[in-house]
Amino acid sequence: GVEVGPQPQGVARADVLDKMRKIVKHGLDFVQLFNEGKEFPPCTIEVFKIMEKVDYPRNKNGEIIAIIHPKLQDQDWQPLKNGDPLFLTLDGKVIPYQGNCTVYPTFINEAAYYEKKQAFVKTEKIKLTAKHLRLPLS
Repeated sequence: GVEVGPQPQGVARADVLDKMRKIVKHGLDFVQLFNEGKEFPPCTIEVFKIMEKVDYPRNKNGEIIAIIHPKLQDQDWQPLKNGDPLFLTLDGKVIPYQGNCTVYPTFINEAAYYEKKQAFVKTEKIKLTAKHLRLPLS
């Protein structure tokens, strides 16, 4: 599957559809070249690995008591460091990020995830290395 976004629920955006088409085309081109025997050299790529899903701060009744801080809003895939603003309580107090490493939040304040009790997903940036790749000759 291919998921390209972010975009609001129920909205079809031409720019996002174009990106999805390009990704699928590149995938199909790769399969064709691989099947034709093309050799692919080793490569390394940076990716984001999910660490955990983070909920909104809540009171004892399960009600949300803070919102995403304005400095974090729309900052998907951007570094979040210890002490950076994370949430803003309804009475204006800042709740900072408290972590021992830089993380990369995504799906920040997505409407589709409110019911799942998810304010954002915390990811870490890692490097993946692919070895030399070629279809074995038969």
